[in-house]
Amino acid sequence: MEKADLKRLIAERYQLLHVLGQGSMGTVWAARDEVLGRQVAVKGILHTPGMPDAEAAQLRERTMREARAVAALSHPNLVTLYDVVQHDGDPYVVMELVPSRSLGEVLQEQGCLTEKQGAAVLDAVAAALESAHRAGITHRDVKPGNVLIADDGRVKLTDFGIARNVAEATMTARGITLGTPAYIAPEVAQGGGVSAAADRWSLGATVWAAMAGEPPYVGKNVMQTINAVINGDVPVPAGAGRLAPVISGLMRKEPTERLSLVDVRKQVYPLLPEPGTDAFEVRAAVQPPVIVRPKPKIEPDAPLADDPGPLPFLVTKPLGPQRRRGRLTSALVLVVAVLLFVAGSGGGFVLTRLAAGAPLLPPTEQTLPTLPTLPTSATLQPRTASAVLANGDQGGKFALQVEQSWTTYAEQRSAEQRLPASAMVHFVSGSGAYEVTVQRFPEYYPKRDIKTYVAGVQGRWPGRFFGGEMAPTPDLAGPHSEPSVQFIYRTVEGDEPNALRRTHFSRVLPYGTDLWVIEVVVPTEQEDEARVRLFDAIASTFAPV
Repeated sequence: MEKADLKRLIAERYQLLHVLGQGSMGTVWAARDEVLGRQVAVKGILHTPGMPDAEAAQLRERTMREARAVAALSHPNLVTLYDVVQHDGDPYVVMELVPSRSLGEVLQEQGCLTEKQGAAVLDAVAAALESAHRAGITHRDVKPGNVLIADDGRVKLTDFGIARNVAEATMTARGITLGTPAYIAPEVAQGGGVSAAADRWSLGATVWAAMAGEPPYVGKNVMQTINAVINGDVPVPAGAGRLAPVISGLMRKEPTERLSLVDVRKQVYPLLPEPGTDAFEVRAAVQPPVIVRPKPKIEPDAPLADDPGPLPFLVTKPLGPQRRRGRLTSALVLVVAVLLFVAGSGGGFVLTRLAAGAPLLPPTEQTLPTLPTLPTSATLQPRTASAVLANGDQGGKFALQVEQSWTTYAEQRSAEQRLPASAMVHFVSGSGAYEVTVQRFPEYYPKRDIKTYVAGVQGRWPGRFFGGEMAPTPDLAGPHSEPSVQFIYRTVEGDEPNALRRTHFSRVLPYGTDLWVIEVVVPTEQEDEARVRLFDAIASTFAPV
């Protein structure tokens, strides 16, 4: 937004003062309510120049859905929604302005929380979620970045930007996962429905991270994190002290076995700070001793979880430069949203709200000293899934044969370059070395053709795309606008001497007005063997249902 725009009133009432934050889902400004004479936070959607009208309408509807969800809630541990207004055809959400830091910022400053601080966060967020769940609303992205520590010591849960009222379940197609991978519940990561139990897992994972100084699941890339969440053991809470049984009770793989929020608050009650005291207060003269565990080392190239949108809080002290999000966006685009996760998240999660990017960053050679054994056609089993958009899109169900143990993850991809929005389903091996994706572009024809798709793929890898020779392949049974093709291209990820070379086998299949793309990604060292044992064996079994 231009500086001149800050001088105008929104809905002839809210004077914009300055930008508090901006993300892929919108922008938040500090503003003044000229009627009541108080400061507020105003959130409006971020309208990307050139965005198709249909996508802009989806963003507006998403904002209104957020407003409807939050407006149903009233609780001291939730950011209060004051108003929803229309201005120049776009919705703006007016919220409580909370002078605060996020829990994520607090952890960056002090490494981890004390027991009393952890208890205060657990109790407050549990109370907030209990209020939301009674209203039939799930948050879907509980994480340190969405927990605010106010200057006066209050703890508030914020950013219901990817929250979803149960009554509005049809807005988000099943299988589109939102949320942040490190904190997402296992059943949601597998494409299952989001329930109150998923929020309880995320609460446990959030406090796990707050007490340990790092998330409970950390992978080299998003898919490794998701694999760990789904298939890995639940880690023992590190540095949690007497909070450990509560965290473990929330982080149980079986949703029905997770500790209820009422029981969480009962068990935490004896550990809370004395009434009238602020667990997060730091006095310059007398500072209580705090055992600070060192923050984990993060590899420079390790992707970070995306933010589903700007938060309605006032930063009370300057922040350091933000981390670059290039690799982050690249990773989440092929997994979430969003995302994201997340976005949706919203993530996703959703998600949804992710920009275009390169394929998932595979494990480094150091994590794969020897390449895994390729599966054979004898181990492939029939699988079904749906590649659908969350805008009322119909159809999208498909079948193919793939390893039963491979993790499934669904995402939505925003329009990129000359390509429209698409839905994608990933099947990823436990090691992350092999990946099968099924991507569907609804209503691709008659405006575009296969050459447009290939040009879009090349654009993702400027200077690092090699090959791409196209050859005919059998068409799908049914109407199609042009002959199907398949092609192979190779990419280089990272810099020498540790650059990773990946081979992508793609089968591009027109079907009615849709375009389907089945892609198998393998280490280039196994290219010849993988062509037969993976690509030919799997792609030939694909069929829309």
